[in-house]
Amino acid sequence: MTRKLWVTLFATLVAICSISLAQAQTAAADVFSKGRLHGIVTAGSGAAFNETYLVLGAGVSYFLLDGLSVGLNLETWRGADPTLTKLTPSVQYVFYQVRKVKPYVGAFYRRTYISGLDDINSYGARAGAYFQLGRNAYLGVGAVYESYSDCRESVYRSCSDTYPEFSLTFAF
Repeated sequence: MTRKLWVTLFATLVAICSISLAQAQTAAADVFSKGRLHGIVTAGSGAAFNETYLVLGAGVSYFLLDGLSVGLNLETWRGADPTLTKLTPSVQYVFYQVRKVKPYVGAFYRRTYISGLDDINSYGARAGAYFQLGRNAYLGVGAVYESYSDCRESVYRSCSDTYPEFSLTFAF
């Protein structure tokens, strides 16, 4: 199922990018304006079940209004057992009016698929800032609070978590 999700996400991202490239030439100069599309990549490490994982992810977000986007991200946690796959729809607002640094706030729902265990849902909030790396590239640095539904501390040790997040986003 994980491979199927990755293939679907990649195909969707390619299709959306190819459609929006023609529109990108006429879009406003600001990368956080209505109609803009962002591709997101994440990489790093994570800890769960007393194990350390390699975390890889990809996603896409679309700006419905200036500064306001909806998105969908997919992460895979590999290198330990059990393996995890996370699917995360989200909403985010970027304070694009700020000159150099672009603060953001957001909320999300996440479905985590865990091999050998029941899947688990979570909800959360995030806040941080984007730093411009290039004309259409930004580094995101922030913090996330996540709370798990139907969580049993005997299995998961904690039913909420706060952690840093780093992302790289490209606007089309």
